[in-house]
Amino acid sequence: MTKSLLQQLAPNLRSLLSLVSKWDQIEEIRLRANQPVVIKERAQEYGICLKGICPIDDSYRVTKEDISRTLEIMTANSWYALEEEIRAGYLTLAGGHRVGLSGKAVMDQGKVKTLKHINGLNIRLAREVIGAADRIMPYIYHNNRVVSTLIISPPGCGKTTLLRDICRQLSLRGVDIVVIDERSEIAACYKGIPQLDVGIRTYVIDGCPKAAGISMALRGLAPQVIVTDEIGHPEDGLALQDVIRAGVQVIASCHGHDWDSVRKRKWASQGDTAFSQVIILSRRNGPGTVEQVLKLD
Repeated sequence: MTKSLLQQLAPNLRSLLSLVSKWDQIEEIRLRANQPVVIKERAQEYGICLKGICPIDDSYRVTKEDISRTLEIMTANSWYALEEEIRAGYLTLAGGHRVGLSGKAVMDQGKVKTLKHINGLNIRLAREVIGAADRIMPYIYHNNRVVSTLIISPPGCGKTTLLRDICRQLSLRGVDIVVIDERSEIAACYKGIPQLDVGIRTYVIDGCPKAAGISMALRGLAPQVIVTDEIGHPEDGLALQDVIRAGVQVIASCHGHDWDSVRKRKWASQGDTAFSQVIILSRRNGPGTVEQVLKLD
């Protein structure tokens, strides 16, 4: 994983980051034009210089040329072929790594057409955690059936990692799954192929809005379970009603701290009956800490 990711970077950055040894602990590498490289782990952040790991103030300062060259490599000089991802503000690399983009938004009739003058990259390392869902699988798969579940947590608490492993484990139990992966984070598809293990019985509809993806899944892929993340738009609630009518179970996530606040949102007023239980996560004892399992039936 480390070697393939390093090959996607400009030469100066590649040389520096090859000095890093703790790749299994890194979550993000933040690159901003004329600012120091920042490497983030779960509990700390630091910089990198010719001597190796260092305080951020002493870290190598990224040049505009570093960012431009890195983008040329990441896109294989085919910027327009990746226009849809770029419009959404990210790129997906081989291995499933996600690169967030910052720069000048070019607007067309009130919508983002593309980005130009890219001034920053946030490389988020894809890392599947096999067994991440072990603790909650007795709630998800009970009495030989899947229980529709909404997973709620603030950002950074492991929702996507959990969903990915739930897919893998349900697939091993013979369950047919469709993942609606609007932001390409659950399966981390690269050129259509999942880079992370979501199971042998899982279809992935990648980069598609949830409501449209749910409709496609119900029409053509005969799922027993639909899995998606970060529901929140009103149309998501309407799509969940279609899932209920089709008799399909749902495993989904959304941002929040508790069920009382989430259930007041517009989508929930239309689609909350799709779920039989809610699982609340936090980072209290590390990402994926289960705070509460709330039955809704």
